[in-house]
Parts: sequence; structure tokens; C-alpha cells
Amino acid sequence: MSAWVGLAGPLSVCLALVLLGLLSRRFGRATGTGPYYLGFYVAALLIGFSAVFRVANHDAASALPAEQSWEWLLIVDGLPAIGVTLALAVAWRYWSWLLAERN
Repeated sequence: MSAWVGLAGPLSVCLALVLLGLLSRRFGRATGTGPYYLGFYVAALLIGFSAVFRVANHDAASALPAEQSWEWLLIVDGLPAIGVTLALAVAWRYWSWLLAERN
């Protein structure tokens, strides 16, 4: 049961990234910016894959950290980190004009 409850956080981040992708797509079409918004979808996919993998292998998640392999750590911890970093870069590309100083 706790494995399913643990899906709430990553899936909500995936939903937020998909919504940002939809907003950025509309903004990009209006301003003529390239299709960088696809990075939000890739980031959501990486985080979602990691969450599903964690739930599918719930027995391995209860193992001690010393018994976990580097592949496990890469999938469970690395993919969300890569996804969030990618989303940050895309968000900065699309939405940095909000922080620009104007006279």
C-alpha cells in the first residue's frame, strides 16, 4: 500500500511538467520559439518511468542501500534528477523573460 501512496509525489510532478509543456507550446507558437517544450515531456517521461519502476520493484526498495546495485540507483534516483534538470533548463529557456529587467 505504501508503494502506491509513494506514487503521488512523482506523478504530481509529471502532471505539472506536462502542463508546463502545454503552456510552453502555446507560448512558443505565439513567439515563434523552437520546439524546446518537448523537453518538458521528456522530463515527465523520465520521472514517470522511475516512479513506475520503483513500484514494480517494491521488494528491492526495502533492501539496504549497500545491497542495491548502481543500476537501481541510476533508475530510481538518477532519472528523476536528470528529468528535473532538463525541465529547469527548458523552463529557463522559455520563461526567463519574466525575470528580465525592464526600464
